[in-house]
Amino acid sequence: MTRSNPPAPPMPTPPLLTPLVARLPATVPFVGPEAQERAAGRAFRARIGANESVFGPSPAAVAAMQAAAAGVWMYGDPENHDLRHALAARHGCRPDNIVVGEGIDGLLGLLVRMTVAEGSNVVTSDGAYPTFNFHVAGFGGLLHKVPYRGDHEDPNALLARAHEVGARLVYIANPDNPMGSHHPGAMIAAMLDGLPPDCLLVIDEAYVELAPEGTAAPVDPDDPRAIRMRTFSKAHGMAGARVGFAVGAPALIAAFDRVRNHFGMGRISQAGALAALADTDWLAHVRAEVAAARDRIAAIARASGLTPLPSATNFVAVDCGRDGALARAVLAGLTARGIFARMPGVAPLDRCIRVSCGTGADLDLLAAALPEALAEARKAAAAPA
Repeated sequence: MTRSNPPAPPMPTPPLLTPLVARLPATVPFVGPEAQERAAGRAFRARIGANESVFGPSPAAVAAMQAAAAGVWMYGDPENHDLRHALAARHGCRPDNIVVGEGIDGLLGLLVRMTVAEGSNVVTSDGAYPTFNFHVAGFGGLLHKVPYRGDHEDPNALLARAHEVGARLVYIANPDNPMGSHHPGAMIAAMLDGLPPDCLLVIDEAYVELAPEGTAAPVDPDDPRAIRMRTFSKAHGMAGARVGFAVGAPALIAAFDRVRNHFGMGRISQAGALAALADTDWLAHVRAEVAAARDRIAAIARASGLTPLPSATNFVAVDCGRDGALARAVLAGLTARGIFARMPGVAPLDRCIRVSCGTGADLDLLAAALPEALAEARKAAAAPA
């Protein structure tokens, strides 16, 4: 006779938590592929779901990180001096326009901590990057969301809602995650004149190095109405090193020093980012690899009768042709076949799956698995309840 264990009692709330944190759900924005592998008891055959660059970092960056490893007994430079000066030279601004942090995620958390009190209103798009929402909730902000217009974030709707609620922050990603769409940078810059008073436009440009010319917003670094976020995780292939930076007006950038972890950036990450920034040939190589992989993913999708959306990123959103239920079934079929991919979580965006650019071998596996997963999902959808 098999005896089942009784369900575990709910964990009590630790007594030292603030009331805000005590009432937050214990959630994370993303479940990592490693957690999925542990649950399944096997490794993925193709890791094409987290928008990492499988093409890797610059060999010069790898060499710089290897050399820096011997000095890892030392803390990293808390001022990130060399990297900030190099970034300022690259972006035509001053070092006091630049703050470096633990990826865009870390910088978004610090920005929200600096600007959002409990009850502050914040505007974003419904279905856009969930980590930003996670930070806003964590500091007690009130999120107000507007729908996408087609497969694009809607600047006019974002501004209208910001005026309705008196927003402190308006978040927009350009190019966009999860749909891969983009607006001309001039359209994003034009949003500044439509902001309500005392509102900051947060421009997430994580994928901009992979986008068409003219996608980067032409915003004066000294303009106090905007902050632009960049990363070494995508085009530079250094997601595991956690290096991001923001460009903004000096007064706002200086305020990060009041709350940031001054020793958060390790020596190895700083050295790698500095070398990656200098290796423009490798960046051009990665752009070419990404463009070819986007074309291949699109062809694989079309071969199964699906619609790939135009992409300005290192992933392609593939429209599965119906709704979220079908897309989730397709994603489950890919997961069962050892393919790690993801999908948007909000309708109608969730009619799509999102496939990151992979190597030729990765995409060969996708080409074999997608028709099977799709057929299986359609068969299940057609079966009587």
